[in-house]
Parts: sequence; structure tokens; C-alpha cells
Amino acid sequence: MSRTELLVFMRSHRYVVQASVSPNASAQAAVVGVAVTDAFEIVFDTIDSTRKAANLFRNPRIAFVIGGWTPGDERTIQYEGAVDRPQGAELERLKEVYYAAFPEGRKRLSWPGIVYLRARPTWIRCSDFNLDPTVILELAPDQIEALR
Repeated sequence: MSRTELLVFMRSHRYVVQASVSPNASAQAAVVGVAVTDAFEIVFDTIDSTRKAANLFRNPRIAFVIGGWTPGDERTIQYEGAVDRPQGAELERLKEVYYAAFPEGRKRLSWPGIVYLRARPTWIRCSDFNLDPTVILELAPDQIEALR
């Protein structure tokens, strides 16, 4: 899978499963709407009182599952990374990426506690079960960096 193919696939799935680590070290998951930057950063918004926000503020490790539920398309991406809360010009840049995918996101700016989070990848696994034989591609941090 090329860099362009990876970005196209990730961007074609606006809703993904996100997992974080709870205070007692168990997994917690949610469906979130995401946007993807050219550097494979994943941007999403949430309310600061949600479980996911509390988990990620305490422990920035995050995982996503992208794709895998479209009938007839058995491709998925597993993505692991770390989350931060961008500020200033960086936040404004990422919000514009997010609003390009979710124009209605601007309406949530007035919500109390709205926050924008960015995940940067540390590991990506692409699986294409449509092919025979199945193609699986794992990208380590240095390989991800080379894609940017």
C-alpha cells in the first residue's frame, strides 16, 4: 500500500473505533469521528468530561481500528499512537483539517468543555483480506516517519 493509498483509505472512514486505557488499566472503546492529516495524524473532538478524555489526559496511549465493517471490503488499519492537546496556531491548523471532514464541527465550538485531540502514530498495521493471499503490512515508527 502506497502513502497515497493509505491516506485515501484512512480518510474514507470518518468514523472509527478508538480505544484508551482506563484508570484500572482496562481497555475502553468508543466510536469517534476523525480527520487525518497528510502526516497521518488523527484529529478528533470530544468533551473534556468523557471517559476517553479523562483516560487520554492521564495516559496518552491510544489505538484506533479503521475500516473492516463495509460489506465486501475486508481491509482494516490498526493504528497505535500517542495523543496530545495542540494549542495556538497548531490547534487552529488541526481544527481546519477536522472541519474539512466535519463542517458541522464548528457548531460544537460553543459546547462547554469541547477539546480537540491529535494522535500521532507509533505503529500502523494494514490488512487486506480481499486479496488471496492476504496482504499484511506493518509500519514501525521509522517507516511511518519515512512516509511523511
